[in-house]
Amino acid sequence: MSVYAPPIQRLVSELSKLPGIGNRTAQRLAFYILRAPLEDADALAQAIRDVKERIGLCEICSNLAEGPRCRICEDERRDPALICVVEEPSDVIALERTHEYRGRYHVLGGALSPIDGVDAEDLRIAELFRRVEEPGSEIREVVLATNPTTTIAEALRERAPQLSVTRLASGLPVGADLEYADEVTLGRAFSGRRAL
Repeated sequence: MSVYAPPIQRLVSELSKLPGIGNRTAQRLAFYILRAPLEDADALAQAIRDVKERIGLCEICSNLAEGPRCRICEDERRDPALICVVEEPSDVIALERTHEYRGRYHVLGGALSPIDGVDAEDLRIAELFRRVEEPGSEIREVVLATNPTTTIAEALRERAPQLSVTRLASGLPVGADLEYADEVTLGRAFSGRRAL
């Protein structure tokens, strides 16, 4: 039996479902929200609702977008001939912080992991292949910022032999999440990318 009133217990329970939030942190957050002015709590609730209602996936690259296309795909200054393939939208944010990359992206929506039951069909790999095979495609280089990269690289070369397929340079540990890498390391990995 809980020592908290049911609304507090429900809030703690919901907060503890968030990644990296254990029961103690959830309790602290719940009590912070409880002490906060009603306007602040309402603003937090509204921000969560807005994200769930207004944010979807870009029709081109599958990055997060408010509307049919993300800001990066809409930006005419970005190089449409250069595509960086990442696993998650959080990887786009990490790479953008480097200020080294001026191309566009393709977000797979997860990591290829047959052990965990995540196969190519579960990701947006087919959409990537369509982008490079599209008649009149300007894409000349695909930078793979994922793990493992060899199967995707081979499939890309089969579909578009003229395509340059590269990967980020050393400095990033194998299997590391881009989200947690610092900007300097990511920037150097980008500028020193190598052909696969």
